[in-house]
This record gives sequence, structure tokens and C-alpha cells, in this order.
Amino acid sequence: MLRRESDEPAAGEEGILSHPTGPRSDRVHAQVLAATQELLDAGGLPAATVDAIAQRSGVSKATIYKHWPSRTAVAAKAFGLMMAGELPLPDTGNSREDLIEQVRRVSGFYASQRGEVFAQLLAACVDDPAAAPYFREYFLTGRREAIATLWQRAVDRGDASPGTDIDDVIDILFGPLVFRRLTGHYDLTDERAEKLARTALDGLMRSLA
Repeated sequence: MLRRESDEPAAGEEGILSHPTGPRSDRVHAQVLAATQELLDAGGLPAATVDAIAQRSGVSKATIYKHWPSRTAVAAKAFGLMMAGELPLPDTGNSREDLIEQVRRVSGFYASQRGEVFAQLLAACVDDPAAAPYFREYFLTGRREAIATLWQRAVDRGDASPGTDIDDVIDILFGPLVFRRLTGHYDLTDERAEKLARTALDGLMRSLA
């Protein structure tokens, strides 16, 4: 059985990522997500309890649990939607510099207050498997698609090999930033992000250099 907050009802696995629909349900969904986003910005994941979400949104706890399996799932979706418009892609006309700039921007994000929320959500999903699909769908998928766009630009310009697995590219460039965010063993500075990106790209793009 999944670990849950003490007041959470059990939920089946069917309907993952779905929720009741219709005008009222959609309105409730939006209210809950907006309230959760405010709480995450104010105090991170610890502040986004179901009690706090219910109080701020005016939606009952029972109704919240009709839409999401856990409070971490609510927070994961709210955070993903909140970040959807953040970190716009660079377009300098130079494939290598675009990728380096994106690594800098992502590093800066992880070093920020919202980067702390990211780390809290990532850790919480380890203990709450029901929330993990929400985190992947609403946050990670969008981030990975953005990097795939940058890499495809490089391929189209002849700067990168089309045979290189995009998931390997993403993990090589950005995996170390997540590790640094979670462990704190290395500061997330622009200078270190650029050095990391240049080192990684020396290998990823060497065959076409």
C-alpha cells in the first residue's frame, strides 16, 4: 500500500492523471492548483498541506482527494504548470552557445527558491509513488522537450549527430545539476554551469567539431 498522509483515503490506480470533469469540477481543479501554487511560492512543499490547500482554495479535503491521490501529486501538477512558461529557450544562432546558455539558466533555476521546491518534490515522490507520474508529466516532460528542441536545432544545422540519443544528451548535460542541487556538494554558479556544459559538449559534439 502506498504511504499517505494520515487523513488520505485509499485510491485505486485507475484514472492516473485524470480527474472529474465538467464546469464545476474544472473550476474546483483550477482553484486548488492556484492555491497550491501560492503556498509553494510562500513556503515550499511543507507549506502545501491538504489542510492549507483546502483553506486557501475553499475546496473541501474530500473533494481534493477526488481529483488527486495525494498532496504531493497536487503540488507536482501545480508546480509543473507554474513553471511551464519559465526558462525560455535561448536562440543565439549558435547551437553550442544555445546549449551552454540553457545549462546556465537551468543551473540558476535550481539555485533559486523554486529550485528548492523542485528538490523537495523530487524527494517526496520517492516516498509517494502515486505522485511520481504527475511530476514526470507536468514538470519533467516539458523540460526534456525543451532540450530536445535545442538539440534538434543543432542536428538541423549539422552541428550534432542525428544518431545521438536525445535522452543521453539531456542526462549528460543536466543530470549533474540535479545531483548538485540534491547533494549541495558543488555550488550552482553560472561559471561552474558553463564549465560543465563546455566539458560535456566537447564529448557530445566532438565528432562534428
